[in-house]
Amino acid sequence: MAIINDNIFFVGLMGAGKTTIGKLLAKKFKKTFYDTDHEIEKKLGVKVSVIFELEGEEGFRKRETQMLDELTQKKNIILATGGGAILNETNRLFLKERGRVIYLNAKPQNLAKRMAFDKDRPLLQQGNMLDTLTSLYKERHPLYLSVASFVVETGQQKTQTIIHKIESLLR
Repeated sequence: MAIINDNIFFVGLMGAGKTTIGKLLAKKFKKTFYDTDHEIEKKLGVKVSVIFELEGEEGFRKRETQMLDELTQKKNIILATGGGAILNETNRLFLKERGRVIYLNAKPQNLAKRMAFDKDRPLLQQGNMLDTLTSLYKERHPLYLSVASFVVETGQQKTQTIIHKIESLLR
């Protein structure tokens, strides 16, 4: 199998599988894997939830754009972006211009089940999780589509099924 030279960037709602799938593909394609949120945490030494608490979403989004700019300029990488990274037009341009973008499209109902006990996602800590995810999906779905080179559904499929689907799209 030919190794893809392009960078591959994953977008999608939180919990869609961007990090899990990204790590597995990076290993398979011998690419370096990055996760925007993890890189921000590493750089600042605190969790994303703490950044949200101290600086608000606006402060976090500024840091996210700086990190996305830095990471998308690297070569031969796979990157999992934060779910809200596509809200910023500059971020969307970085993604579209610097690699192939795979949108992992997961429905809010599936995500709510998957993340029922997840306490590390600041945007899900207030109110009804399904309502929040549904609202985020309505707002972000068109933006994910606008940057996507490929859309891969990630409902109840096994991880390996999703990996095979992505491999066939990238060939």
